[in-house]
Amino acid sequence: MKIEWTVTSETPMTLKSFLKTKRISKRLLAKVKFQGGRLEINQELSRVRKTVSEGDIVTLILPDEPASDVLEVSDKGIDILFEDDHLLILNKPSNVPSVPSSLYSNHTMANRVKGYIEKKDYRHKTVHIVTRLDKGTSGVMIFAKHGLAHSYLDQLLKEKDLYKEYHAFLEGRLEKRSALIDRPIGRMEDSIIKRQVSENGKPSKTEYWVIKRYKKATLVRIQLHTGRTHQIRVHFSDIGHALLGDTLYNPEADQSRIERQALHCSKVVFDHPFTGEKLTVEAPLPADLIRLSDRLEYMCSEKKK
Repeated sequence: MKIEWTVTSETPMTLKSFLKTKRISKRLLAKVKFQGGRLEINQELSRVRKTVSEGDIVTLILPDEPASDVLEVSDKGIDILFEDDHLLILNKPSNVPSVPSSLYSNHTMANRVKGYIEKKDYRHKTVHIVTRLDKGTSGVMIFAKHGLAHSYLDQLLKEKDLYKEYHAFLEGRLEKRSALIDRPIGRMEDSIIKRQVSENGKPSKTEYWVIKRYKKATLVRIQLHTGRTHQIRVHFSDIGHALLGDTLYNPEADQSRIERQALHCSKVVFDHPFTGEKLTVEAPLPADLIRLSDRLEYMCSEKKK
C-alpha cells in the first residue's frame, strides 16, 4: 500500500515530525522500518531525521500484513455497502456475531471478511474491525483494509467525529418526541454479559427522535454520543421501553413478533481519512424489521376499524 502527501507547511520540519502530523505512530514506523516498508521524499529513500520542505512529496509504503493463523476462513458471503483501497463497509445481517468466541468460532463477520480477503488475494490480509455490532443487531459495520486506516478511524471514534445512526422498535409508546438519555452504564455484578445503569458506571449518552408511534410500540432514530457495550439496549430498558424482541433486557419480550432485538445501524457519516471527502453510508431496514413495521401498522389500522 502506497500513500502520498504533499508538504504544505511553510516551515521546514523533520520527516518524523511531518509523519506525526499525519498520526503515524511509532509502532507503525517500526513496522515500516523492520517489516519491508519504505519511506521516501521525492521518490528517494529517506530516514525520519531528514528535513522536508513545502512542496516535497512524502511517500509511505506500508509493509504487507499477513493473515492471522488463529482466525478461520468462512466462505459465507458479505453484503458490501462501500469499498475502496482503505475501507470495507458492510451490511451485517442479524444473528451473526461480529467476532469469534467460544460459542461461535466461525462464520462470524470477521471470518467472512477473511474469506473475502483471501478470495480477492489482497496484499494486506489482516482483518481490521473498526465498529462492532451485537450478534442480534443488523446494519452498517466498518472494517479497515490496513493498519493505518484502522488507526485513523479509531481516532475518529475517540474524537467523536464518526457519526452513527440507529433505528429501533421499542416496547410501548414514547411520549416525548425527542430526548437525551444521560445515565452512566456499568457491568451487572452477577453477569459477565449484561450491563446496567449504575452510579459507578461510565458516562453514557443516547439521543433519540420518535419517527412513528404504533398501538403499543414506537419506532425511533438514535444517535450515540458514547459507545458503551449494549448502551442502546440498557438505556431504553432503563426508561421502561425495552427493544422489541430483546429477551436479554426484557425476559418477557414477545418473540413472536421478531426473534431478535429490533435494532439496526442504519447510517454512518465521517470524513474519509485519506481523501478528506465526507462519506455517508446507509443500510436499508432488513426484511424482518420491515415485516415488523407492517405488522405494527396493521395493528394500528385494526384498532381504527
